[in-house]
Amino acid sequence: MAATGQIEMLGNRIDFDYSQGVTGYVLLLTRIITGYWFLHAGWGKLTAAEPFNAAGYLVNATGGSPIHGFLVWVGQTPWMLEITNFMIPAGEFLIGLGILVGALTRLAAFFGGFLMVFFYLGNADWGHGFVNADLFGFMMFVIVGTLAAGRIYGLDTIIEKMEFVKQRPALKYLLG
Repeated sequence: MAATGQIEMLGNRIDFDYSQGVTGYVLLLTRIITGYWFLHAGWGKLTAAEPFNAAGYLVNATGGSPIHGFLVWVGQTPWMLEITNFMIPAGEFLIGLGILVGALTRLAAFFGGFLMVFFYLGNADWGHGFVNADLFGFMMFVIVGTLAAGRIYGLDTIIEKMEFVKQRPALKYLLG
């Protein structure tokens, strides 16, 4: 598991080696759990007996949500609802698959985090404070994407060595 990483935090560049201690294994486990969670959620919606329909959730979204009006608009706008009904299950499945196998991990983690922001703001289940399961889900995607978890026993390690990626270094921001 000789994966290394480099991040810049508060103006300081930090190099780290995942193979020292248990850090790499914890990060790998975090990636696998997060990937499976979204893969399973998407697959369940894609293969359900009834087609996935977000209209009820969107139109009846918590009134305390800061994006309540937007969610109601999406739920009542037929073309937006069609896009949402396709993108939620397909997006969850593809995000989960990418993270699970460690391919385009940062890109998948970005879109996973994007969805979690909508889930967090849409649910607005803050009866016990602002920290809830949706916020923890968001943090899992931040951890997986920021720490380049796809480089640990993931396909991103192989993809980064391809000549196509070497000639286009900007693509590395999508990998990891």
